[in-house]
Formats: sequence, C-alpha cells, structure tokens
Amino acid sequence: MKRRTPPASPRSRRPAGARDAAGPPRHGLARTLSKLGVCSRTEAARRVVDGRVQVDGVVVRDPEFPIVQSATAAARLRVDGQPVAGPARRYLMLNKPRGLVTTTRDEQGRDTVYRCFEGAGLPWLAPVGRLDKASEGLLLFSNDPQWAAAVTDPAYGPEKTYHVQVDALPTPGQLQAMREGVSDEGEWLRASRVELLRSGERHAWLEVVLDEGRNRQIRRLLASQQIGVLRLVRVAIGGLSLGDLPKGAWRTLDEVEWRALAPAGNGG
Repeated sequence: MKRRTPPASPRSRRPAGARDAAGPPRHGLARTLSKLGVCSRTEAARRVVDGRVQVDGVVVRDPEFPIVQSATAAARLRVDGQPVAGPARRYLMLNKPRGLVTTTRDEQGRDTVYRCFEGAGLPWLAPVGRLDKASEGLLLFSNDPQWAAAVTDPAYGPEKTYHVQVDALPTPGQLQAMREGVSDEGEWLRASRVELLRSGERHAWLEVVLDEGRNRQIRRLLASQQIGVLRLVRVAIGGLSLGDLPKGAWRTLDEVEWRALAPAGNGG
C-alpha cells in the first residue's frame, strides 16, 4: 500500500525562484529589489526588516516575501514611500587602488572600493567579481545582475589577465608547473597562460592569464612554487584593457565594450 503524501501547508515557504505549475517564477522581496537595481540584496533585506518597503501599499517585513517576477513587479513596490523605478543599467570599470576592500560595507571599518565613487551620484552598483585588498587594477561594476553573472561565469566568462611582480626569478619548470596545475587545499589550481615579462637581479614580472576564478588563485599558485607576490595588477578582462585609466579613477563602458564581455548575458 502506497503511503500518501500529505498536502503542503498553505503557509509553507517556497524556495526563491519557485514557479507555479502555470505561472511565472517568484523571488523573495529582498532579491527582487536587488535585481531591480535598487540596492544590494543585503541592504534590501535590512530595509525590509526596518519596515521601509511596501508591497501593494502594505508594509512587509519579511525579506523572503514572494514577488511574482513580471514586467509590472516594480510597480507594486515602494521604498521609503517612493515608487520603485529600476534605474538605467550602468556598466563601469575602475582602476582599483591597493588597500581597498571589494565590498559595500566592511565590518572592520576599512576603506572600500566605493570610496572611489563618492560624490558621483551613481545608482547602486555591485562589483562584478573581486580583487582582494592587496591587489589592484581593473574591476567592473554594474547594476545588471544577468550581465554580471555572464561575466563571472566560470565556464563561459572572459579570461582575466594579470601582471604580477614576484620576489624571485622563476625557472621555466616552475612556470610550466603553474600551467599544468597544482592541488591546494582540495582545489585544483592552474593558469591558462604564464609568461615571463621581464626580470632583474632578484625580482621578475609575470603575465598570468586565468580562465577561471578561485579565491587568491594566483597567490596560491605562486606559493606552491615557493614564490611570493610583491604586486598583483589585473590589466585586462577579455578584450577590455585597463589602459591609461589613472589609479582610483573610473569610466563608463560603451555598449560595444560591455556587450563584448558577455555576449551570452546581453539582454539588458
């Protein structure tokens, strides 16, 4: 005799993105605000809990309150009494200085990359990928989640190119080991390409190209060869080069540039 499955409670919460049998998907309220480009998901959740968000004229304090995803979803929402109108999509590149943290807020009070945008009057923008505090160079920002996901996709996203100053003179064997890959903390790490750019008596500059992104990947690869990093600068993402953009400065990407970075993610 088959066991009957009890009916689901009408109050049970469905996972984000759940879809009715014949209806559009639903996302939590905080995620919806983030996808509309209002603010980060964390900040959206904070605003919801604080009672600053209304759905159909009613204050909702549950960040996971389901919102049907449709062209009119934004019209149902208000933040601080103001209608939600998703801002125009923006795509920026920043020459990140060393010493800044790639996050919206830092619990330790350290300066973040958003210091570079102070006074610019920009809408909320999220970092597309990351650079750690000690790294510098090309960092992308956007309020287009679909485009950002395509750029950071580990299988189809563009390659990232770095210039790295190291505290040793790497041998051809060490460079080849980085190309072939090493196991580190249960992860397989490798560089798509590693080339010697120039060298002095004790230090050298390498060009390292990655086709995937893992936490501190270049530093860990070099450490596996007993080589330390003195400077790490991301100089290109796909065909987009850092060029002569000054340290701490940013500029808007033109349509040709942002579309070229994520052909599969172009949709607005």
